[in-house]
Amino acid sequence: MKTPTSIQAAVLVPVYRGDGDEPHLVFIHRAPGGPHGGQIAFPGGVREPGDLTLRDTALREAHEEIGLHPELVEIVEELEPVDTRATGFTITPYLARIERPEVWRPQPGEVAAVLEVRVADLLAPGVHGSRMAQFPGWPAPRRIDFYRIGPHELWGATYRIVTPLLPRLANGELPEPY
Repeated sequence: MKTPTSIQAAVLVPVYRGDGDEPHLVFIHRAPGGPHGGQIAFPGGVREPGDLTLRDTALREAHEEIGLHPELVEIVEELEPVDTRATGFTITPYLARIERPEVWRPQPGEVAAVLEVRVADLLAPGVHGSRMAQFPGWPAPRRIDFYRIGPHELWGATYRIVTPLLPRLANGELPEPY
């Protein structure tokens, strides 16, 4: 739920059909530093004064962070906003069909890597897990649910965006991506 003091942000949730016609999600591994450094996330960021809408924010950020041109993107649906629990952001996610570019262009200093993950791999046995974690500002350790992507853990707001979406993508409930 949006609070009056939350920072408005938006992310693009890019989906494309890969080998075998399977749906893939595109994530970024954020470069170290900043409040979300080192985390797995969707491309996106804070709304800037030149962004007329949060949708514009998501498209601009995806272009800046991974080189995904807006003409390769078709927004399918605005998803439910998600609040970060420790940093004060309200994130509006936009599910998008994309035409995968020939080459990703990660923004130096912000994006360590672009990760393309099959939906089926996120639903595979042993990929989902949980652990206890203590972060600055938290009064006590909390359970953190995550998906393992190679050596990384996808958790937090991105986890809360992707979890209800996975069954929909796996069951073909959404319009066919490119």
